[in-house]
Amino acid sequence: MTANPLLFIAVMLTLGVILVNGWTDAPNAIATCVVTRCMSPRAAILMAALFNFLGVFVMTMLNATVAETITKMVDFGDDPDLAVIALSAALFAIVLWATLAWVFGIPTSESHALIAGLTGSAIAINSSLQGVNPAEWVKVVYGIVISVVLGFGLGWITCKLTTLLFRNANRPKTEPFFRGAQIAGAAYSAFMHGAQDGQKFMGIIILCLYMSNGEPLPQNMQPAYWIMILCSVVMAAGTAMGGKKIIKSVGMDMVKLEKYQGFSADLAASTSLLICSLLSLPVSTTHAKTTSIMGVGAVKRVSAINFGVVKEMVLTWVLTFPGCGLIGFLMTKLFILIFA
Repeated sequence: MTANPLLFIAVMLTLGVILVNGWTDAPNAIATCVVTRCMSPRAAILMAALFNFLGVFVMTMLNATVAETITKMVDFGDDPDLAVIALSAALFAIVLWATLAWVFGIPTSESHALIAGLTGSAIAINSSLQGVNPAEWVKVVYGIVISVVLGFGLGWITCKLTTLLFRNANRPKTEPFFRGAQIAGAAYSAFMHGAQDGQKFMGIIILCLYMSNGEPLPQNMQPAYWIMILCSVVMAAGTAMGGKKIIKSVGMDMVKLEKYQGFSADLAASTSLLICSLLSLPVSTTHAKTTSIMGVGAVKRVSAINFGVVKEMVLTWVLTFPGCGLIGFLMTKLFILIFA
């Protein structure tokens, strides 16, 4: 990287995106744990930082297919210098989009921003849709549908089963159990967030390294240890920096939760992320968590869900693909004019 300034810039921008993801997206994993007062915000954020680290590292060792999907989703052409410039522009667009969402306290999906920014950039450098690989890109659509259905469905089923199993229990006596269960569920959520999002960003660093040398991507990709450790540490640092606005939007404003409901939402969302990871589908932690909370809220009554917040989130997701994609397209054209 010291011998290639363009590569250095691209990797630094990737780390910037990971850092932003750590403070905007990772708090979704621990939101329910904080709002049900099972943990203080500080303790929950530190726990999330640790389990994000473990999720990136452990899951990549076991299954790196999500990272592979990201690297094969777009094609930046055969010119190594132009390819790295375009990738840098896409990453800059993602940082800009995610930072604006964080400023306004809106739970956004860096996963979808990443995909949108890369797609817009690939279209710009090829001046056509030839830079997009439909066979890999369609996995994004599958991931959106499956994560939403699984999140809501598993949230409803888990909460319903919990309600039935403990229907005759003395509620105050169950508090300690569900406090511990929810802390474990939040740790599971943070682990799976790291497993999903960490792999996406490792895929980008790998893309940077191979493109800068003009080398084709290997068929069976296994990220190097230094890449896993670097992504883990940066994501954990971003999580430790904060995220109270996102915790409030996800955990407090959408639906009022009790401890058993928070546990159900955590378990449902994490299991949804695990299934999607094993299927090589890049999905959004925000999608999985918010839909699982909706499913939990629907067990009691549909009116328990604050649909105003849900509408705001859906609008944000709908705008991410064209919005961040357009910024990625324009930034790529601008970066090529300046640096090519």
